[in-house]
Amino acid sequence: MDTNISTKENGRKNIFTRIFLFYYEGFKGMTLGKTLWLIIIIKLAIMFGILKIFFFPNFLNSQFDTEKEKSEYVGTQLIEKSK
Repeated sequence: MDTNISTKENGRKNIFTRIFLFYYEGFKGMTLGKTLWLIIIIKLAIMFGILKIFFFPNFLNSQFDTEKEKSEYVGTQLIEKSK
């Protein structure tokens, strides 16, 4: 893929191709940046993947058995909180 496209030719390509080429060229020249992005991705995976298990348990599944019980509980909680 030839990424050395002139500005005139680049203007005729659709927006998604131009965005892709912008990031492709930017990441191709990075050295330290690739390592930093890797660290960011690992941190996000830890925050959203692992911490969710410990700090955000599935309350409704642990307290109620049927969908009807769950929906009634949520409905009553919404009504009580709105008062």
